[in-house]
Amino acid sequence: MNRTGTFLFLSIIYFTNTSFFGSSYSKSAYYIVIDKSDYELQVFDAEGWLVSYPVVFGNDDQGDKMCQGDRKTPEGTFTIISKKIHNKWCRYMGIDYPNRESFDTYIKRIQTGILPTTAKIGGDIGIHGTWPREEYAVDQFQNWTLGCISLKNEHVQQLFKIIPVGTKITIKR
Repeated sequence: MNRTGTFLFLSIIYFTNTSFFGSSYSKSAYYIVIDKSDYELQVFDAEGWLVSYPVVFGNDDQGDKMCQGDRKTPEGTFTIISKKIHNKWCRYMGIDYPNRESFDTYIKRIQTGILPTTAKIGGDIGIHGTWPREEYAVDQFQNWTLGCISLKNEHVQQLFKIIPVGTKITIKR
């Protein structure tokens, strides 16, 4: 594939997989920090820490999401862009993965040969509950998602009530 073809291919991937919600999309009094190594989601407001919840992720690797299908949870700073009641996972709050930062990292990985040019960046990452009657997965730190962050259904319902669209999230290892 020549340079023009590669550029065109990567541009198509970028525009079909990237959220373009800017920083002015919404302002929230809250922010969330998710620590993959501690299996913890913390909620903060302007005055400090409010609450923590245990969470689980995609696979046990705990590394940064590389591409679609790797079951890894992405790392970086994101924004909640949608909220909905979900028929399988209780509640779902979608995040803006891939955003510009994650797309830039993805392109660098392709350019350096870490990822093949056929790799897709992926998407549809969010915070959600568990399958009905399977909340034990969170208690036992069983990573089961395709890259999302999963909480107990009771906890995701509490979070869903207070966290508006536009809330910033930092996911770190």
